[in-house]
Amino acid sequence: MGLAKSPLQQPTNKLNGDKKLPGYPFGDVGFDQRYLAAPIKSAVDKFQLLPEFLKIRGLVKQHLDSFNYFVRTDIRKIVRANNLVVATRYPHIYLRFLNVKIGKPEMIVDGSAEDVTPQTCRLSDQTYAAPILVDVEYTHGSHDNPRKERKTDVVIGRMPIMLRSCCCVLYGRDEAELAKLGECPLDPGGYFVIKGTEKVILIQEQLSKNRIIIETDKKGNIAASVTSSTEKIKTKTVIVMEKEKLWLQLNQFPKQVPLMVVMKAMGMQSDQEVIQMVGRDPRYSLLLLPSIEECTKCKVYTQEQALEYLDSKVKRPMFSNNASEKEGRAFSVLRDVFLANVPVHEDNFRPKCIYVAVMIKRIMDAILNKDAMDDKDYVGNKRLELSGQLISLLFEDLFKSMTTEVKNLTDKMLDKPDKAKKFDISHLLLRRDIITLGLERTLSTGNFEVKRFRMERKGMTQVLQRLSFIGSLGHMTRVAPQFEKSRKVSGPRALQPSQWGMLCPCDTPEGEACGLVKNLALMTHVTTDEEEAPLISLFYSLGVEDMEHLSAEELHAPDSFLVIFNGLILGKHRRPQRFATAIRKLRRSGKIGEFVSVYVNEKQRCVYLASDGGRVCRPIVIADKGISRIKEHHMKELIDGVRTFDDFLRDGLIEYLDVNEENNALIALYEGDATSETTHIEIEPFTILGVIAGLIPYPHHNQSPRNTYQCAMGKQAMGNIAFNQLNRMDSLLYLLVYPQRPLLTTKTIELVGYDKLGAGQNATVAVMSYSGYDIEDAIVMNKSSLDRGFGRCIVMKKYSAIIQKYLNGTSDRILRPNRAADTAGREQILDDDGIAAPGEIIRPNDIYINKQSPIDTRYNAGSAGNLPDSAYRPNIQTFKGHGGEVVDRVVLSSDKNNNTCIKFLIRHTRRPELGDKFSSRHGQKGVCGTIVQQEDFPFSEKGICPDLIMNPHGFPSRMTVGKMIELLGGKAGVSCGRFHYGSAFGERSGHADKVEVISETLVKKGFSYSGKDFIYSGITGCPLQAYIFMGPIYYQKLKHMVLDKMHARGSGPRTLLTRQPTEGRARNGGLRVGEMERDCLIAYGASMLIYERLMLSSDPFEVQVCTACGLLGYYNHKLKTGICSSCKTGDKISTMKLPYACKLMIQELQSMNIVPRLKLAEA
Repeated sequence: MGLAKSPLQQPTNKLNGDKKLPGYPFGDVGFDQRYLAAPIKSAVDKFQLLPEFLKIRGLVKQHLDSFNYFVRTDIRKIVRANNLVVATRYPHIYLRFLNVKIGKPEMIVDGSAEDVTPQTCRLSDQTYAAPILVDVEYTHGSHDNPRKERKTDVVIGRMPIMLRSCCCVLYGRDEAELAKLGECPLDPGGYFVIKGTEKVILIQEQLSKNRIIIETDKKGNIAASVTSSTEKIKTKTVIVMEKEKLWLQLNQFPKQVPLMVVMKAMGMQSDQEVIQMVGRDPRYSLLLLPSIEECTKCKVYTQEQALEYLDSKVKRPMFSNNASEKEGRAFSVLRDVFLANVPVHEDNFRPKCIYVAVMIKRIMDAILNKDAMDDKDYVGNKRLELSGQLISLLFEDLFKSMTTEVKNLTDKMLDKPDKAKKFDISHLLLRRDIITLGLERTLSTGNFEVKRFRMERKGMTQVLQRLSFIGSLGHMTRVAPQFEKSRKVSGPRALQPSQWGMLCPCDTPEGEACGLVKNLALMTHVTTDEEEAPLISLFYSLGVEDMEHLSAEELHAPDSFLVIFNGLILGKHRRPQRFATAIRKLRRSGKIGEFVSVYVNEKQRCVYLASDGGRVCRPIVIADKGISRIKEHHMKELIDGVRTFDDFLRDGLIEYLDVNEENNALIALYEGDATSETTHIEIEPFTILGVIAGLIPYPHHNQSPRNTYQCAMGKQAMGNIAFNQLNRMDSLLYLLVYPQRPLLTTKTIELVGYDKLGAGQNATVAVMSYSGYDIEDAIVMNKSSLDRGFGRCIVMKKYSAIIQKYLNGTSDRILRPNRAADTAGREQILDDDGIAAPGEIIRPNDIYINKQSPIDTRYNAGSAGNLPDSAYRPNIQTFKGHGGEVVDRVVLSSDKNNNTCIKFLIRHTRRPELGDKFSSRHGQKGVCGTIVQQEDFPFSEKGICPDLIMNPHGFPSRMTVGKMIELLGGKAGVSCGRFHYGSAFGERSGHADKVEVISETLVKKGFSYSGKDFIYSGITGCPLQAYIFMGPIYYQKLKHMVLDKMHARGSGPRTLLTRQPTEGRARNGGLRVGEMERDCLIAYGASMLIYERLMLSSDPFEVQVCTACGLLGYYNHKLKTGICSSCKTGDKISTMKLPYACKLMIQELQSMNIVPRLKLAEA
């Protein structure tokens, strides 16, 4: 062990009053108890826990955990629940699913399976999927003598595989193996490859299921609602207090029904018992009185009368089913639909009655005391639905429709006697594409349609943004809202205090989705479901008294609390705090799952226990009476690699708290702030920010909206995407030629690997006004810096062509270029095979593939091979670009229909020009205003010339002090050769350098403490009158470039119908003068300008108008006159100019029997 070097054996010990430890300090026990038990006051640096946590949880791991849970357990549960297919008429003919597993990802090529990697799927537009294999037991032969048979590994469909999950080829590989497979080791995974595009299933935010939520409805009445969700059914039960009476709203009852009648129908016949269940407070009884009277009005006194009354209120179904008629439909509604999450065993409705009583009590509390209302936007009432849960819903639906189809086919086959002889039910499984196509279609369109729950949602999946590495990482942690964005509600958009540490406060888009679309914070983990049954039995053994044994009177006894587990009322407990402590002890010692949360709500007199999936939680250090449990030697073991994060959990040093349980804890930000009441200590305060906000240095010195702007722009910065970026064929790829890592970095940057794949460059910035081309945030750039490669970027664009095969056997063909006939030189970049050659410079209007298509693709045109040349029409593809592009790569592959697919990657290197957009990491965006020769640029006395000049007016109103500190820190870093840190809130924990320290370094290196320099003018050579603030700042080049936006047009294409100019830059469209511009011109009185813009430049048209009848005529070219079609003469025809759209409208009105007549007067 090397005990001699142990830090525990220092000869003098400050804690023991400097007296020598007696003898050998370890005694018999192996360590000195007093030494370890003595409270340590010095703060322990807990930062090392973060990288350990991110190895096993966090960032993208929740997606992977959720998908792995689906693959390992959920899919088995679904198949086990629906494992039998039985023929209707012959019940002894059946098919039973025994086991299900997911194989290795593979692709079927010419009938044989080949293992496949995600990179091949991306390049050849395939879906990265693995077969779903089942073992089946079935009967073979006709219905008179069936034989039992077994088959193993029958493929029933293909499941798209999430990258880096446990089924993926990349699972558990190290960097070298990943590089062999063509993958980037920093790529987080967690997305799917569907038909060659990378798709992310966004995290969906929802109100939690099976929980009582008290809210006000549209009319302002107080209501308690429960959204129940079980395997079989999803329902919503609402109990509302309207006009002082309690009503029940259920979809099965068209009108609301009195709640007391429902209570009687469930067997609570005495009114006294109901009042006892709610509570013995006279105020409750007063509030309940009108509802009881309402029940008497309906003449309902017994259970039978109540059920009869409800039967009359139930919706009549379209087709009556006799089975449910017998027991009374109201009864089955109450049993299966009403509060579906509370199970009814052997028609025992008592748990449901108790649940309703608790709901009534909550409503009464809310009426008597408005604080008891629930907040829908509180994060503890939300659940985040991950990709695993969504896919499992979808798979269940598809699996059920597959079994139904197999059953229907079986019935059809058995009715035909000749087919039934050799009947083999397992053959019906083989050709079913329901599951494959259903999953693929849903993931590629993003429209989830689950028929069983009538769930239809659009836009659930998105294409992974690959603009920058950090953009795609941020896309994985995004949380999609449940509301539509158009509603102007401020409640859900506000920053909730309960989001602290769970959701990032900065990273949300501006505009309509502001505050609705959120992002997870750095240390957040989203839970997956845990097995409930063992937990329930544990709770009962810890002293929870079952409801069955309690009378209504004891339900609200003053000294006991209700125990609610995942929305189910388990019972009561006499000593809630002791119960909660017991569960926490069990959790910290690892006897129950680390994500089980326990929360004592004093106000509602309840103990809430939760083990369901979708709760957000985060790890926090446990403290005993304000002293952290993590000591120096724990951290040392972690750094030496002896300990892992899981060991910290197992030893009870750290635990996961969800939002509700945080309410029972007192959490200190730093160890120094802890008092004796403190129960927990934060691991690191900067983890309340998400991935993208973590890139900002000193965000706590900026005005808050600036950080939000930077979060939006950081995703658009160009840089590196992944290590395999040059092997990818994305439709659009922006790369920086010389990316750098930031001089002033933060801890988050190192944790997520942004320092390896940066998106920006360190520019020396002088803050001064220069030339007048820097007004309103414009930037003056140094031409020599641009020549050296500052801000230079590569834009790669993909063009593709398909050699289509047609039904009649013909197919497209590629011809070798005819060099003799090509005088214009449009075919000069083609190789001899008719495809553009890599490395050639391609000009606008050049042909990059010389393709011909057959004219006749329908009818059989003889043998496809020897068609004459006349049977083909040219189908060449020409390049539309700016000039200066190069053919980078040409890839030939075959798509899933076995057509040859040719992809061209075209590379364009661009240097910054006027109008390109840049931004620092503080939301300070600006365009390049002018580019100045270095000779004319100001320079410092050390001879340093800045790369950019930024106008000082950008600072006062924006208050981005963080940018100034970044400049100081960068300058100190350059001069002393180490990276300085600027993590959020990091000054106290040493993760951010203080300004005083930075200034000291600057003074040591011979600069001014304030970061200002003595500057000479480049034009006159004289020193400037003022000192100039100058130093390096990390600048990002954003994807908005003037070359892609610039648009002007003289004359050009027009639309067919209205003959007006087309719209949009892509179609070379015109610039529209809209209604508002027209209003301005009218206000000026510029009538001729309006006439020109609205008609002459748009769609002038000459028409012949008959002055007699006012209708449009036509011009007869034979007679050289105009003729009116209704008068049949040509005497009174005059020619006038109209907008073509007006002529069109007149004719369209005529077609609807409305006759507009033009009255003409002499001009």
